[in-house]
Amino acid sequence: MSQSFGSFGRRGALAGGTALSLFGASAEAAGRTRYITANNNPYDILDPHQVFDIGRIAIRLNMYDALVRWVDNPPKLEMWLAEKVDISADGLVYTFTLRPGVKFHDGSPLTADDVVYSMERILGIKKGAYGLFADVVKPGTTKAVDPRTVRFTLNKPFAVFQAVLSELWVVNAKVVKSHEKDGDWGAEWLTRNEAGSGGYRLRRFDPAIGFQAERFEGHFMPFGKGAVDDADFRVSMETATRVLGMIKGEFTTTDGYMPAEQVQRMKESGNVWFKEAESIRTFYFIMNHAKAPMNDVNLRRAISCMFDYEGFNNNILGGTVVRNPGIIPNPMWGAPKDLKGYSYDIDKAKWYLAQVKEKLRTIQIGAMAGYPQSEQAAQMLQAGAAKAGLDIKVVAEPYTTIAPKLDDPERAHDLVPLWRSAYFADPHNWTGFLFNSKNFKSGNASFYKNPRIDELTDAALVITDQEKRRPLYEEVSRILVEDAVGLFVNNTKFYGPYGKGVKSVRFCPIGDTQDLRWIEMNT
Repeated sequence: MSQSFGSFGRRGALAGGTALSLFGASAEAAGRTRYITANNNPYDILDPHQVFDIGRIAIRLNMYDALVRWVDNPPKLEMWLAEKVDISADGLVYTFTLRPGVKFHDGSPLTADDVVYSMERILGIKKGAYGLFADVVKPGTTKAVDPRTVRFTLNKPFAVFQAVLSELWVVNAKVVKSHEKDGDWGAEWLTRNEAGSGGYRLRRFDPAIGFQAERFEGHFMPFGKGAVDDADFRVSMETATRVLGMIKGEFTTTDGYMPAEQVQRMKESGNVWFKEAESIRTFYFIMNHAKAPMNDVNLRRAISCMFDYEGFNNNILGGTVVRNPGIIPNPMWGAPKDLKGYSYDIDKAKWYLAQVKEKLRTIQIGAMAGYPQSEQAAQMLQAGAAKAGLDIKVVAEPYTTIAPKLDDPERAHDLVPLWRSAYFADPHNWTGFLFNSKNFKSGNASFYKNPRIDELTDAALVITDQEKRRPLYEEVSRILVEDAVGLFVNNTKFYGPYGKGVKSVRFCPIGDTQDLRWIEMNT
């Protein structure tokens, strides 16, 4: 079991003072490969069951394992902790056989009991990926048949069950149980510690700085030549700091969704190369339907006409993205090919505003600090709204401040510009999970309720034939646009910057390239 330290201290500043050196000189002296990620989102919680986002997915991907894992592009689901699965004819019983010899970081064996406890823990704490399982797996129904066999019995067919098991991160049950306090499932302890079996184990953690991890030699999956030995995941909120760090060679990588001018700046330095790949990551504004006047469809339609889509996608982002009029990414099946969406039209926005029955007030956008595209999109909508006669206030906050508010309709902002990343490659990732009313406080941050959307998304999950599911999701997409449920902007393209020492990057839209086990470096 790895240990958590309260603070790294302030020693070892890198050249230029742009970041802290969290590893001592001994790592380099020993000839070990070292990988430094600059992240624009705090790593404030290590618990894999309390969070469900991309900003902190490096914690889950590197320190924990699941029964299955998504790899490559287009993403495909591979067996991981499991070596095989048997599914009953009625689609209700999934029996997984675990790989032999899998060890946790403390050397103890990973067994079916740990898988059972991990599922019960997700259902018990009701956070993170809880919304993926809550409606289909009841507490007490997951059983360990023997140390290498685990059986899930669903209360109804669930077409994406195997796909979403990629978010059932398995924790060391004995270790976590030993740190439980007052029935908290060990949540307080696991927030700052880890109890996983992943390819990397925790060395140190400070939520204000980041975390260190070292390669776990006892992992069941072999590493490639030149694999990363020591990893340093740092919090660096300022875009300029991250870009300068890449140019100077102080960082190995940073986020792959930078503004076009920053991408060009790094390219011109000659010290950075880019991994370019088509993504399935849509950019949109969450709209809070629980607050008046946002509950009036005419206001939401008006706002959808106040945003300059072409100016944002082509001018600000330099044409590195593609207009995506709905929530499902264009390349994904279930996205209607003829979906038009809204366009920038101030006159039409004014017309919709005149139809609003609720009293207008200042609308607040919660932009994600440290994410230039989020802040730029908020400012662009603010400018369009001013032309139409609607007052908008922009408040920039870290995502870790915004995220807890998304579960509370009174605290949540009216709008939040962000990305819907792929957690599993199925339209449910962008539709039912986000907009089915059963997922209030566990996915549906819009607090949107539409009986037809509930009916369609529920029906799509009990059908296993993709071609029969397709028209259901296409209808969902059209309804979401008609209701102006969110402001849907684009589908992104990944431009991942890397230092010259990196010679192998295996991109997957689910997690981008934050799974270190595939990275190789010059030694």
